[in-house]
Amino acid sequence: MSFDMQTTGLQLRSLVKASGELELSLAWVPVQPPGPGEILVRVEGSPINPSDLGLLVSAADMSQAKARGTADSPVITAPIPPAYMKAIAARVDDSMPVGNEGAGVVVAAGEGAEGLVGKTVAILGGAMYAQYRTVRAADALLLPDDVTPAEGASCFVNPLTALGMVETMRREGHTALVHTAAASNLGQMLNRLCLKDGVALVNIVRSAEQAALLKGQGAVHVLDSTSPNFTEELTEALVTTGATLAFDAIGGGRLVGQILTAMEVAANRKATEYSRYGSTTYKQAYIYGGLDTRPTELNRGFGMSWGVGGWLLTPFLMKIGADAAQALRQRVASELKTTFASHYTAEISLAEALQPDILAAYNRRATGEKYLINPNKGV
Repeated sequence: MSFDMQTTGLQLRSLVKASGELELSLAWVPVQPPGPGEILVRVEGSPINPSDLGLLVSAADMSQAKARGTADSPVITAPIPPAYMKAIAARVDDSMPVGNEGAGVVVAAGEGAEGLVGKTVAILGGAMYAQYRTVRAADALLLPDDVTPAEGASCFVNPLTALGMVETMRREGHTALVHTAAASNLGQMLNRLCLKDGVALVNIVRSAEQAALLKGQGAVHVLDSTSPNFTEELTEALVTTGATLAFDAIGGGRLVGQILTAMEVAANRKATEYSRYGSTTYKQAYIYGGLDTRPTELNRGFGMSWGVGGWLLTPFLMKIGADAAQALRQRVASELKTTFASHYTAEISLAEALQPDILAAYNRRATGEKYLINPNKGV
């Protein structure tokens, strides 16, 4: 069907009902013709990131998910524990589109953007799990001619997060980094970036297999948090690198406190006199994920010069300003096939995204596994 005849397109929706039930479904929605300065993109790739899963499945107990509907129009339902309903009250009975980022081909354009028709662009604009997306041309990133939509689909969240971590390090006066869940797609990307830019990076993983994966990619400092010697190995890596800034994807449990304590021990190795208040070296940990939903435990064994806070990409980009943010985006575009390349476990259609076995697979959020939705797969 030509675009001139295309008035609707499929879109994945997530609905939290007042009855305490999550419903995932596909809906036919109007295709918005592009106005002046706008483009219409045929979406051909959109990754499933942890931040997308937070909106997609919300607080539902997916172990009790049930499937109904047809192969072309599947529906997934799952109960939401009553204790979580208050926290998500603002989205109750509001069917929401999902998908933070993606890429595709421009199929139509409004006045002033006609030169983009036929070009491949990347978008960070929400509602990307859809066959078509209309956005301002100024908000799209023009990709090089040799980059496919699949290759450009993940060019915002993970690449800009990795760049944002390094930029935060520089702006806040640190000289090296610590990163947890470091064998993830983002972690592997951050490792490549730090190797390229000469930034010392301490990678913390959760298994010997993950450690071997990163070491095979050239990582210098890789620590397995399940090792009986983890604390000592972490301290030695911090002495060697001088890292005083950590980005933590885990969130809950003792790991953040362990990192800060090891930073304090490393700093005291260089102290010339004792202070009951600890070292004067400032240590900062930013929590940017929640793989462990338990409370964060801090043992306070790291002196008085420290901080723990949250870090998110969008506020960071707003903080550094439009020019600096655009410079980061352009670097991503120029290194999409190298530093910022993403690799996917599978490419799935919108309907396949709601197949119970596939949904369970990508909702595991397993390290090293990443799924790509192609809303126009099979069309």
